[in-house]
Amino acid sequence: MFGRDDNNRSPSGPANTLVSRATEIVGDIHFSGELIIEGRIKGNIYAEDDSTSLIRVAEKGAVEGEICVPSAIINGLVQGDVRSAHHIELAAKAVVVGNVYYNLIEMVMGSEVNGNLMHISAGQQDTKRLAVNKKKLPFDSKSLQKD
Repeated sequence: MFGRDDNNRSPSGPANTLVSRATEIVGDIHFSGELIIEGRIKGNIYAEDDSTSLIRVAEKGAVEGEICVPSAIINGLVQGDVRSAHHIELAAKAVVVGNVYYNLIEMVMGSEVNGNLMHISAGQQDTKRLAVNKKKLPFDSKSLQKD
């Protein structure tokens, strides 16, 4: 009791965060560890590609924005692009309205993607892919910029 301060101990494992069903967050989220979404998020969600971070979107969960994470398990609604550097699982009730960029993908019967599936290798970065796609444009992107 005295001499011990258990409240100031920091957890040694990864952090887990839950966005409950009755919660709505408006704004971008940067996280590490595991993020479980049962509520609604209006904003982009990011985690470092070289981390072990994981996002779970539950059946009643919804995200309106881009998701960029190493690993994802989606069983709810995502309105925006999903980028997964390592592994993505689309469960039976998953609905993605946007493009899915993946290294490894698992899709269960019943999951839905309303967009493109784009494979990326583990070492490939989005900037490299964007540079290649930029070369394919039929017009000069500088001509679109206003002076």
